[in-house]
Amino acid sequence: MYKVLVTDNVNDEGLTKLYEHEHFTVDKNTELPPKEIKEIIHQYDALIVRNQTKVTKEIIEHAANLKVIARAGVGVDNIDVDAATRKGIIVVNSPGGNTISATEHTLAMMLSLSRNIPQAHQSTTNGLWERDKFKGVELYQKTLGVIGMGKIGTEVAKRAQAFKMTILGYDPYLTEERASKLGIKKATLNEIAAASDFITVHTPLIKDTKHLINEAFLAKTKKSVRLVNCARGGLIDEHALLAALHSGHVAGAALDVFENEPKITEGLLKQANVIVTPHLGASTQEAQIRVAIDVSEEIINIFESQSIRNAINMPQTSGEVQGRMEPYLMLGEQVAQIGIQLLNDAPEKIDITYAGELIEEDTSLLTRTIIKGILTYHLGESVNLVNAIHLLKEQGLTYNIQKNAKNKGFSNYLELTLHKHSKEIKVGAAIINGFGARIVKLNEYRIDVRPEQHLLYIKHQDIPGMIGQVGSILGKNDTNIGTMQVGRKEIGGEAIMVLTLDKKIEQNVADNIKSLIGMKDIQTLELTTGYNFQDSPFIEV
Repeated sequence: MYKVLVTDNVNDEGLTKLYEHEHFTVDKNTELPPKEIKEIIHQYDALIVRNQTKVTKEIIEHAANLKVIARAGVGVDNIDVDAATRKGIIVVNSPGGNTISATEHTLAMMLSLSRNIPQAHQSTTNGLWERDKFKGVELYQKTLGVIGMGKIGTEVAKRAQAFKMTILGYDPYLTEERASKLGIKKATLNEIAAASDFITVHTPLIKDTKHLINEAFLAKTKKSVRLVNCARGGLIDEHALLAALHSGHVAGAALDVFENEPKITEGLLKQANVIVTPHLGASTQEAQIRVAIDVSEEIINIFESQSIRNAINMPQTSGEVQGRMEPYLMLGEQVAQIGIQLLNDAPEKIDITYAGELIEEDTSLLTRTIIKGILTYHLGESVNLVNAIHLLKEQGLTYNIQKNAKNKGFSNYLELTLHKHSKEIKVGAAIINGFGARIVKLNEYRIDVRPEQHLLYIKHQDIPGMIGQVGSILGKNDTNIGTMQVGRKEIGGEAIMVLTLDKKIEQNVADNIKSLIGMKDIQTLELTTGYNFQDSPFIEV
């Protein structure tokens, strides 16, 4: 028998399969304080939570027999995933259970915003009859900009077409072909800003999407644009939005999520043209049943057939493969990070080449690591080693693996090539005996760079004094150079520099370097480092 503890108000109907399964017993107690959970958690094989219970490191340390933590919902902010990973506990969620609910809430917010429904309701219940005050606008034949064409963004676009709206869709992975099949127009962020009457955001919250809707973006929008955010707090700069509402440039906003929940930026609630709800996107009876069904089935599958669909951390793999691939996993992710940052766009095609000793290995885990590193740049922490290949296919992308018997001059070698239109980025790397991981190729240039957290990539004309000028600018701005590698094809031709730095440089420093005569391109690259294999999220079969 497997014992399951449910500590939050997870829908009982959705838990029916667990309740009725002959191999599982379920204890549900939604009143347990953290101290008591810590005292009893050693008795259980699985834990199911929503968002009330905080599954802390302390609780996990006492979970001697716990194999699975299941979140009946999407986010896992209330679970210490790193602590669970180190303990060898699988963390799963229900990523698709709230798609319809979030979609419908977005449409409800858009309609409420266009017709002033909450304000009119409040006025009428106060005994007033202010028909002229709450004159609204139609959705009919308006332009809707959808930023983020994942599952929810796609469903919103489909439903908005019923209102005869023109749909502009932006997503790094949205192709012209997919946009055509959806009946929408692929657009840039600038095009959405310039043409949209309504804008709704449906992207993950990552470094590049935080404050995606900011002062600069709002300045490009049409006057009287209306904004909707039922995705993630922080996608909209609330202070910039408040200023645009004050000026009258933005006609209204409907917000279900906020940057510092439950706190809301002071002043927003005082705006008559702002509609707010307390993070209700997934709060429907149907969604709560669906997510409970999802996690119930997931737990049963994990224990009964060792099948994992929605793990946040690592899928099952053998200890033997882990040991052999250990040196390459961090390098593979770093190669992906370099490639996608240099491409600075979603790739259309991905080629991965393995050579030397790697052609004899099972490189499926390494391939997943590389794909994860590529996708995470745009899709954020929702990408993991379980779903990386699936998400790649969802974006309409394929990858090609080649194993080349030629060793490229190294005993082992991996090479990633990313293609976008006519642009191609190629990154080659190897583990060199006695020296460790090295980036040995960038496009057509041979280099020898140890991958560190802060890299500076420079493409320039090969003219005397360039290296000195770059070093001087960095020195004046208190930035220490760890190493510098240069590469060129011919004297006086095009050349590159790759520097490892002790810290990330500020934008003004990069701009000063970029202004040098003969400078063609400069990019700061941020890499994951400090990888500890013993702490990596592996579950041994």
